[in-house]
Amino acid sequence: MTLGTEAVPSVAKILGPGNRWVQTAKLLAMFYGVAIDMVAGPSEVLVIADEIADPRLVASDLIAQAEHGSDSQAILVSHSQRVIEASVREVTQQLRDLPRREYAGQALDKSYAVLTSNVEQAFDFSNRYAPEHLILHLVEPTRFLPLVQSAGSVFLGPWSPEVAGDYASGTNHTLPTSGLARSFSGVSVDSFLKKITVQELSREGLAGLRPVLETLASVEGLEGHRRAVEKRFK
Repeated sequence: MTLGTEAVPSVAKILGPGNRWVQTAKLLAMFYGVAIDMVAGPSEVLVIADEIADPRLVASDLIAQAEHGSDSQAILVSHSQRVIEASVREVTQQLRDLPRREYAGQALDKSYAVLTSNVEQAFDFSNRYAPEHLILHLVEPTRFLPLVQSAGSVFLGPWSPEVAGDYASGTNHTLPTSGLARSFSGVSVDSFLKKITVQELSREGLAGLRPVLETLASVEGLEGHRRAVEKRFK
């Protein structure tokens, strides 16, 4: 796609997911002037659970993410010690007959649970972590959306597993990872667009900007820049 072939011309942008080899290829494509969305991966999930969350579902969401690969990460954040302990037990139980338990187990070994004082502190931690996937196992999760400042995609309530976003619920699933959600969004229609700015100044408008333009040009030592403004008024 970067270099083009006899059948396919070279492209301007390459967007989308892939393993570490794909991500490395995307980085190399940038040296040829091809734009990319971001370097995405490894995959991650952060689950915020309250005191009435179902540990079975919490555990299943953690495992579903962990089985992507040994470098994935699955984080549980809750202000309920009971839910954390029950969810950890469920993870152990559900791993036993998982076909990819070797990969999931390695990922979970590098994952962890965080006990917070309240749900607000849980969101503070989440925003610092900036997860690719954020699952809210909370009562009335919608009312907590204003607290979400950094996340790739948010899944609300027990009926919104992350796997729905993987395959069928409709959102694009190329999402920022490794903290990039603090500054990047997931792929969307906007990712395929580019913007061109246009400006037209009147004589009066340029005259108003003239002192600033000539001063900054002089400070930078760019006399040609300064003259390009000055000559319009002579």
